Formats: sequence, C-alpha cells, structure tokens
Amino acid sequence: MLNIDEKTLAELRSGFNLPAKPEILEHIQNELNSEEPELNRVANIISQDVATSAAVLKVINSPAYGMSRTVSDIKQAVMFLGLNSITQIVTGYLLKEAFDQSLCCISLERFWDNAIDISQIAMLIGKRVRANVPVENLQLLGLFHDAGIPAMAMRYDNYKEVMTRAIQRPEYTLACYEEQLYPTNHAVVGYYLASSWNIPKAMCQIILRHHDPLYLDETHDESEQQAFAILKLAENLAFEGKYFRNCADWHAFKDKVMIVLNIHDDEYVDIKEDIEEFLISGN
Repeated sequence: MLNIDEKTLAELRSGFNLPAKPEILEHIQNELNSEEPELNRVANIISQDVATSAAVLKVINSPAYGMSRTVSDIKQAVMFLGLNSITQIVTGYLLKEAFDQSLCCISLERFWDNAIDISQIAMLIGKRVRANVPVENLQLLGLFHDAGIPAMAMRYDNYKEVMTRAIQRPEYTLACYEEQLYPTNHAVVGYYLASSWNIPKAMCQIILRHHDPLYLDETHDESEQQAFAILKLAENLAFEGKYFRNCADWHAFKDKVMIVLNIHDDEYVDIKEDIEEFLISGN
C-alpha cells in the first residue's frame, strides 16, 4: 500500500480548497457506522433532498445497472441495493455537485460527461467479465478516479493548457505533464479528496495509483485487481471512442489488464463494439 506522507498532505491542505464532505453524506455515514444501522433511516436522510433522490433513482434505473424492474422510490432502492451500495451512488452524485464552475478554468460539464461515460463503461465491463466487484463500486470509481482534475483546475489558472497538451501530445500521461509544472498531480489530489470523504481505503489506493503500472503486481486482492483493471480498460475505451487512439499509458497496462480480466484480443474487440453501440445509443 502506497501512502502519502504528512508533508504532502499538509501542502494539499494549505494549497487546495477542496470540497468538504457534504452534510447529507456525513449523516448517511454516521448511520452506517452506528451499532444497528437501519434502512429506513438512510432512506429518510436521502429522501429529504429532492435533487439527490432524483439523481439516485436515475442512476439505478440506467441501462448500466440492468435492473429487472423500475425502482420508483428511495426506500425501494435501499431495500434492493443495501446500505453500502446506495451510499456509493449518493457519493457519486454529491461529488459531481461539489465543484463550482465559476472557480474552475475547465468545463465541468465536459469533464463530468466524460467521467460518467467511464463510470458506465466500467459497470458494463464488470457485468461482461462477471467481475467480483460490486457494480456500484465501479460506478463510484469511474466518477472519482479523476476527481483531482477539477481540483487542479480550481487551483491553477493555466491548467486547461496542461490538459490540452496531454491530449495533443500523448507520449506522456496527464500526470507527467502536471508534475513538470506543479508540485503534485491529479491522482494525489484525488486520493486526498477521496480520503477526506471517507471513501473505502482500497478505492482510495486505486485512485492514487491509477497511473501506476506496478499496482497490479503489488496488489493480491482479486476484487481490487479487477476493479483497477476494469477502470483502466474503461478509461481506454472511452478515450479511444473520443480520440480514435489509445490512452497514453494503455501500452503499460494492456497485457496485465487482459490477464486479470481473463480476456483475449477477440473479446476486447467484442467489448469495444458493445461499448461503442452503448455510447452511440446515448447511454
């Protein structure tokens, strides 16, 4: 497990104005941590916020979740999915709402559209390969893995130029270009944000190391390996669908990802075609 030292954390606290954990999430997590957490109490907490309730139902009823019936209210959703699952979905929605466009030098709408695509692609891949990873974990990981990007764009006025350079010159990853100019990168910032929101530690590590090819060699938990591999495959498929070429770091991950997910080149093509059809259909 890779840890961030206190010096780095102190610099992040002083240098970044990261979104605080929302009150509604605090209440839900407190209920989960109680001796006898109750479904109805969690449902009531979520139901008090109309926008959050509507967003959660929209996610649950999306094709990526593949529910056999329409879920029409939050109590139903909590009963079907359970406390941990519903918390992950709520967290994903609250993250999207936490950043202020007026303080950010990139388009948050475009950023979140891409994050949602990766999130949904990850869920579809998880089902396709029958991964031992809860679908809601893939949904949250897809949304949260690059959450350091809008935070960087709030901190640095020239950050949009760095993102453009990473797209136009794909010989290096965005994190590499960031480190040429700044004292940190979006993976570290995203890890700090995820930790402060009490995201599960294993997921925080994936966020921190999602550009680190050594992760799959050093992690022996099957579900964590699968979650990481699915995220990298989803990232690449989303990028390939948009820019007609692979992500900058796909070559460093491809072989390991294919082994972890037990897929070969023909299956990769099949998955790619399914994802393209999914994206063309408007999700």
